[in-house]
Amino acid sequence: MTIRSLDIGATGMLAQQRNVEVISNNLANMNTTAYQRRRTEFHDLIYQDLRRVGTTSSDAGTVVPTGVQLGLGVKLAAVYRIHEQGNLTATDNTFDVAIQGKGFFQITLPTGDTAYSRDGTFQLDANGQMVTHDGFLLQPGITIPNTAVDVTINDSGEVLAKIQGQVALSNVGQIQLATFANDAGLQAEGDNLYTETPASGTPTTGNPGDTGIGSILQGFLETSNVNAVEEISNLISAQRAYEMNSKVIQTSDEMMGTLAAMR
Repeated sequence: MTIRSLDIGATGMLAQQRNVEVISNNLANMNTTAYQRRRTEFHDLIYQDLRRVGTTSSDAGTVVPTGVQLGLGVKLAAVYRIHEQGNLTATDNTFDVAIQGKGFFQITLPTGDTAYSRDGTFQLDANGQMVTHDGFLLQPGITIPNTAVDVTINDSGEVLAKIQGQVALSNVGQIQLATFANDAGLQAEGDNLYTETPASGTPTTGNPGDTGIGSILQGFLETSNVNAVEEISNLISAQRAYEMNSKVIQTSDEMMGTLAAMR
């Protein structure tokens, strides 16, 4: 019995270690553009039946009402990504755009594959194309003419350029957003990028403001949705749980020592 409690305590310490790692990653990304915080989910491990519930306890057909089940600890089941809208902060940068509501920007990777991001920090490359900070192209491709003196991106994602010598604005492109049936099923690749998986489902693309798709706000960026106070509270709770599980191991060791000292 003492050996079992050692194993149970060890699973508890490992689970809380993983919990602290997730919390620390949230805190580390407090200032990461459009970062979405993570939350750990735990499951209890398999149970050992010393007396199975529902079995007969006599020839008269009496049934054991509860039985004896001993748990074997805990395991990390999942790390959920919380898709909650972050705050919007003004940058006054022409090519900074934030998504208000659901949706992801579509980014073309060097491999030709498509990644998805809520980070709207865009710039222009040498050809006037809108790209990410790593130089990856926004999809569909949008090229700003070098004769443009001003650029406006409206709520619907239309990119309108004021061309020198012209009165009317010229439409030079259309930002489209992708949505998924299960946003949490996207694979995080780092660099604020996600890729499609069987769990996320296939993307549905459309213009900002369409049904089920968020709108665009120029000159703003979405901040991280990490709540520092909540994360610190979770960190303290995880630390205390870790200490209590270590106490279980310490107590089990002392019990084993008592048995070993018996003559």
